[in-house]
Amino acid sequence: MRNSYYTVKGLGQQEINIQKSRFIAYVNRATTEEEAQQFIQEIKKKHWDANHNCSAYCIGENNQIQKANDDGEPSGTAGIPILEVIKKRNLNDTVIVITRYFGGIKLGAGGLIRAYGKSASEGINTTGIVKRALMTVMETKVAYHWLGKVENELRATNNYLLKEIQYADDVIFKTYIEKGKEEVFSAWMIEMTNGQCQNSPGNVTYLEVPAED
Repeated sequence: MRNSYYTVKGLGQQEINIQKSRFIAYVNRATTEEEAQQFIQEIKKKHWDANHNCSAYCIGENNQIQKANDDGEPSGTAGIPILEVIKKRNLNDTVIVITRYFGGIKLGAGGLIRAYGKSASEGINTTGIVKRALMTVMETKVAYHWLGKVENELRATNNYLLKEIQYADDVIFKTYIEKGKEEVFSAWMIEMTNGQCQNSPGNVTYLEVPAED
């Protein structure tokens, strides 16, 4: 599993007009090629009357699945520019469909490349990007007299994210820890509680956080 990667937040849409042609960008997350193809077909069905529904997607841990489709535009002027924007933005598991309603003015090959690239970029900007980071949910058990200090320290730090607190015979803190930094966290907890804690790793999951600018 990837320690971290960037993808789009979810479904997004943005329309721009270039030389009287309408370019409507639909952006979505897709973790399989089947999901991407299904999304493309949904947009094609929605805009059955459009001149073109061009698309591209990058899927997989190393973006090993990459496809681009010009859907009737001159070869290399639509799908590839969309795909290049996805790759340039370093996005995984992302599919984009751009619907074009021709406005009567021909853009030429260069104009089409720029138009589809701009539309894809604007669509991504509107949708938003997130970082998916692989996290271990660490469970820390302490006696109740450590509750205040441990909770305050966890909420004050920017290094870790408190998931929840469970109250039983002891207090159990569940904290998201970046995969590979479990020992650093455990050492920090041990020092904080003078060794009066029990740390154990729990589930491993992806956590979505806003992408850095």
